[in-house]
Amino acid sequence: MTAQATLPFPSKVPAVIVQQGKLLDFIDGITQRDETPEEYVRQEIAKSLVREYGYAKHDIAVEFALKIGSRKPRADLVIFPDGVEHTQQEAFIIVECKSQSVKSSDRKEGVGQLEAYMHVCPNVVFGMWTNGVERFCFHKITRAGKVIVEEIPDLPSFGQTADEAERPTVDELKPATSDALLFAFRRCHNYIAGNQGLQKPEAFWELLKLIFCKIHDERHSDELEFYAAANERHGVNGTLKVKGRIEKLFAAVKTDYGSIFKTNDVIELEPRVLAYLVSQLQMYSLLESDIDVKGRAYEEIVGSNLRGDRGEFFTPRNICKMAVTMLDPSENQRILDPACGTGGFLITAMNHVIGKIAAAERHRGGTEKRIEDATRARVQKFASSFIVGIDLNPNLVKAAKMNMVMNNDGAGGLYQGNSLASSATWSDELRSRNLEGRVDLLFTNPPFGSKILVDDPAILEKYDLGHSWTYDSNTDTWEMTGALQKSQPPEILFIERCVRFLRPGTGRMAIVLPDGILGSPGLGYVREWILRHARILASIDMHPDTFQPSVSVQTSLLVLARKEQELVAMEGAAGQMNDYEVFMALANHIGHDKRGNRTYVRDRLGNEIVEEVTEQLKEYEDGQPVIRHQQTRKKVLDDNTQQIAQSFRRWLSEQD
Repeated sequence: MTAQATLPFPSKVPAVIVQQGKLLDFIDGITQRDETPEEYVRQEIAKSLVREYGYAKHDIAVEFALKIGSRKPRADLVIFPDGVEHTQQEAFIIVECKSQSVKSSDRKEGVGQLEAYMHVCPNVVFGMWTNGVERFCFHKITRAGKVIVEEIPDLPSFGQTADEAERPTVDELKPATSDALLFAFRRCHNYIAGNQGLQKPEAFWELLKLIFCKIHDERHSDELEFYAAANERHGVNGTLKVKGRIEKLFAAVKTDYGSIFKTNDVIELEPRVLAYLVSQLQMYSLLESDIDVKGRAYEEIVGSNLRGDRGEFFTPRNICKMAVTMLDPSENQRILDPACGTGGFLITAMNHVIGKIAAAERHRGGTEKRIEDATRARVQKFASSFIVGIDLNPNLVKAAKMNMVMNNDGAGGLYQGNSLASSATWSDELRSRNLEGRVDLLFTNPPFGSKILVDDPAILEKYDLGHSWTYDSNTDTWEMTGALQKSQPPEILFIERCVRFLRPGTGRMAIVLPDGILGSPGLGYVREWILRHARILASIDMHPDTFQPSVSVQTSLLVLARKEQELVAMEGAAGQMNDYEVFMALANHIGHDKRGNRTYVRDRLGNEIVEEVTEQLKEYEDGQPVIRHQQTRKKVLDDNTQQIAQSFRRWLSEQD
């Protein structure tokens, strides 16, 4: 057996270089600002104001000097009416951004600072104060001859009035960009924990209920019901109105998702808390938000609440994407993850196929609405029939279903069950999927570890790898005995289970495994079993920090194709396996460090490189969806996983 090593090919080097410790200002695209926690929040809010709220960059001033008596403080972001001169007299919206360490109640830099700025600008109508976790929006009005500043749920988008912003319509919902949704989920989660007296895991499940209500409202309501107007945020009557609307939505959610919620489940949040949470989420379109934006926000909240003690840790999205790109699933292939966790592999695979479906429908032409309707119908059929996930942890299954619903509805194919146990122990619905030997593509990151050994003889006896093996040094081969192992780590049994799920001859799989399986002398029998029953297509050695900051473990991604039974028998009779090439690569750039912080491509002096990219946005004209494109600059993530995937695709095409 020969091996082919591949190296990541170099990226196109853009012209813009960002010095160490600096951030490129989003508004002017030129100024390099100190990379501080406060600056991070300001840049994220600036992106949100342009991409989500629709304000033009040339109407936004950064660090705009105000005159307050003899002082000249600088407001973080000031928005002016379209085309007017940037003067204090003409300011329309003021936004103050702080680091997370600054609280809204701070006497010097809290909400009071923003209110003071609003009062000295005669034409300012709106304001926002945020530290990335807390967020408050305000409306300055004159009531009974007195100028007052009152809290509102959200700033109006460009061209909106204050009244229109109170209750958004479907076409006014904003797809979340960058880390805006992450900020919103953090605010909601922390607010529940801090104001309802719930522990953070309990707060997570309450937030999950609300996200389901939000998605149901976006998908089914002609007039949106998921909102809390400014006058409903305070006082008993207003908050009860909000609670009543949300409870009706949740009743519909329980009907649609009976496998996730019980009929007696209720939203256990006080009306005041509920109204705040609704106000923080109501402006976003969760269905239209970017997949990576939703994934990053959701995974942070899930990861901080559902990490178990069974070797569970979530596969980074770039590793999921690498594996999915390598196997390139299509609309008519059955896809399985038998240890699906929160559904990362399945969601990535589903969205890969959705991209293909959407491209095919766009190629056929027609209005954007026709394209969307046709795409939705094909996606629904694919997601309900060809996506299957199984996990032992019922809470992870529930979280995965939530993740699926938020990312394009495939929740019906997710089941709680023990993939290693006999299918006779599964639910009738799961057994009816007839998975054994019928799966086209399988992606999985099974639980690892000696702390969660499988020692049930009823399970071990069903596996070749559940038996003891002996090594013959003369022939350099391993042979299975009739005796059972006392116990086995689950990842070893998962290898055999996954191979047997695959369709003989055509089924392929990508599995994350600890490196010990690929190199430990005592596990030679595992490697022998793999070579007898599968062809190794690729072995990707992953960086030690791949799963950090959660866990430090050295892993590889192994890509296998199941052999035909006839070939297995023929090679067994010959006592020799056919020779073939294997694709090998080193994923030594994974886009983050051991603390989980993103890492970016740098030049020889250590400065970060920025490239200009085109982003696709969906907007509405006269209630009809239209696609727009905009140019923006982004730092180049130091991640070669997609380069490896593309190299594999080219290599694979050359093997045929």
